[in-house]
Amino acid sequence: MSDTRKRWIGDFWGGFSATLVALPSAIAFGVLIYTPLGSSHDAQGALAGILGTIALGLVVPLIGGCNRLITAPSAPAAAMLAATAAALTAKGLAPELVILSLVLTTIGCGVLQILFGTLGLGQLMKYMPFPVVSGFLTAVGLQILQGQIPRWLGTPKSMGLWQSLTTPGAWSLTAIVVGAVTMVVMLAGPRITRKLPAPVMALACGVAVYFAFAAVDHSLLVLKNNRLIIGPIDASAGAILPAIVERAQAVSRVSLDDLRSLVVASLSLAVLLSIDTLKTALALDATQHEHHDSNRTLVGQGAGNLVTALAGGVPGSGATGPTMVNIAAGAQSNGSALFAGAITLAIFLAATPVVAWLPIGALAGILIVVGVRTSDFRSLYLLRSTYTRLDFAVIAVVVVTALTVGLVAATGAGVGLAILLFLREQIGGSVVYRRSLGNEIFSKQSRLPDQMRFLYDHGEETVVFELQGSLFFGTTDQLYRTLEPELKSRRWVVLDMRRVRSVDLTAAHMLEIAGQTMAQAGGELILSHLPKRRPTGQDLLVYVKTAIPKEPSRSLRLFAHLSDALEHVEDEILKSAPPGVADAACATPLDLKDMALFQGRQADTIAALEQCTEKRSFRAGECIFEAGAESDEMFLIRSGEVQINLPLDDGDSHHLASFGRGDFFGEMAFLGSGKRGATAVAVKDAEVYVLSRRKFDALAAEHKRLGMQVILGVAMTLAQRLRRADRELRAFHEG
Repeated sequence: MSDTRKRWIGDFWGGFSATLVALPSAIAFGVLIYTPLGSSHDAQGALAGILGTIALGLVVPLIGGCNRLITAPSAPAAAMLAATAAALTAKGLAPELVILSLVLTTIGCGVLQILFGTLGLGQLMKYMPFPVVSGFLTAVGLQILQGQIPRWLGTPKSMGLWQSLTTPGAWSLTAIVVGAVTMVVMLAGPRITRKLPAPVMALACGVAVYFAFAAVDHSLLVLKNNRLIIGPIDASAGAILPAIVERAQAVSRVSLDDLRSLVVASLSLAVLLSIDTLKTALALDATQHEHHDSNRTLVGQGAGNLVTALAGGVPGSGATGPTMVNIAAGAQSNGSALFAGAITLAIFLAATPVVAWLPIGALAGILIVVGVRTSDFRSLYLLRSTYTRLDFAVIAVVVVTALTVGLVAATGAGVGLAILLFLREQIGGSVVYRRSLGNEIFSKQSRLPDQMRFLYDHGEETVVFELQGSLFFGTTDQLYRTLEPELKSRRWVVLDMRRVRSVDLTAAHMLEIAGQTMAQAGGELILSHLPKRRPTGQDLLVYVKTAIPKEPSRSLRLFAHLSDALEHVEDEILKSAPPGVADAACATPLDLKDMALFQGRQADTIAALEQCTEKRSFRAGECIFEAGAESDEMFLIRSGEVQINLPLDDGDSHHLASFGRGDFFGEMAFLGSGKRGATAVAVKDAEVYVLSRRKFDALAAEHKRLGMQVILGVAMTLAQRLRRADRELRAFHEG
């Protein structure tokens, strides 16, 4: 068998199985929407459910976006349109006008979904807060239960839920038993067999029970004016085509005011159906290891709902149940969804008279199970912990608002509360990631031992705050209260911004005020590592420079990296150091005897060392050695400054350390000959002594004591650098 034939066979059985799952629910959803119009419109509702399944099945797969997704009338669409129909009926609108309003709402929904996809909003739809989605689905489920329990009891349409429950005399034993059997089979069916979808088994059993009652009560066999069944359906072309034409003409006669009144309902329906579809698409991706196109999927859903509206059908969304059944039955492509639409069309043409005999109690039973499953009763567990009670409060507000005001208002209330919860979390968290003093963290500029001791003794003049999160109006006061005690007691306050996600104008203004406060006290506020690109897309460096238009001065300085800021502070501190410490960076080149590594050596020893060394000069920006180069040389800096950089895979480099006058670098290759691990570049004009290991070994063979002293001096300097790194790491982990 060819692969193409296997694919078509798999798609056919997938579409057939999906139809068996989706069609009974679609009919029930249609009846639910038309319930407020009276029992005489039940047949029209059932027809709308079938037409919606056909239109969605034939249109959506042609555009695609998500492979093997089955789109069908859904619970959120049914609940919202039923609520809209009830509200319009309560205002006294005629059924024809109510139906036209539902059509317009669905058209608006389709147009908006196409717009969502065209504008690339598919990704944003995925980020609807879960408490809002949970609350909305629970409200949808409860509304379905509220509307279907009276239908299950068989009470007249004029009775609401409470009146139906308190008036047993109006109950119908036939409807109750039919609905109860349907619900039991709906729940127990999957445990009995998975070869036949539960809704199909449940509906078949409900019909069988109804006709068992009809065998005793022959009045149940009357089709016309029988409130316990759907009733006659006119599915002829002579009835459907004129209705489609009439709807198209009616749409053209709608005024702008009429459209404005339905915009909110259309927008809410579009958002909810889009979220429902993308949620199903994500579940499909997870099980099949695929990736759907969110925007194209929304365009397809919008086109399907637009055609559905013109055909007089019930709108829908990606349906999880039918989709999973479709895949389990062997579907390979979107052809399965097309088969589902075509099979529904065949059933519609050949078996519409059978649909007329479907018991209302059986459809109510299916919907009651759907309502219970749609409701997120698991959210009650959120009450068990104080950390999750606010999330439950969002769900509860959405549910209460939906049941008392409407689904549209519930959506707005939920999103508003979710935003407030987000702001609360942002404000509640600390924007200070770590606080360090100047004797706990140092720049990458290597200093001589005397300089390091002086910097350590004066370290409390500097405080470094590593910030995190968002600096905005909600966290500005928290940050200022943290900085305020430091602004007047420290000479330098450094704010490391590398972990900051965003900054707003309020925070920028606060930083400007803090800088002015420090300037008045003779200090400096320093900002370092302002990222040019954040996940939010904001360029913090440009934003801060724009928000604080004055050129950075002594009161507020900007540095590219934290190390650069700390190096500036250290240089300022060393200006007040005693002679011999402060002048370590003067321009006069050092002689070999003045190097810290060789101080105290005899003149003949120094003379022997000078015979082994070579003087070299490098201009600022000149490369001294490159990573990967073979070498055994150590460099002792007579004057200038050298920077050590680690090359990165992306062509950039990472600054490891800087060395100045009197220090040395390249000792790792000197101690163990091999390839250089980093690149050395002269930052300023530099003069160096170069000592190769080969020449040093020859010298050490004659002057063993000298050789041991030099190696020991190098080791002691490395030990000091390691202690400094260890101290910084300890402060890092304890911060």
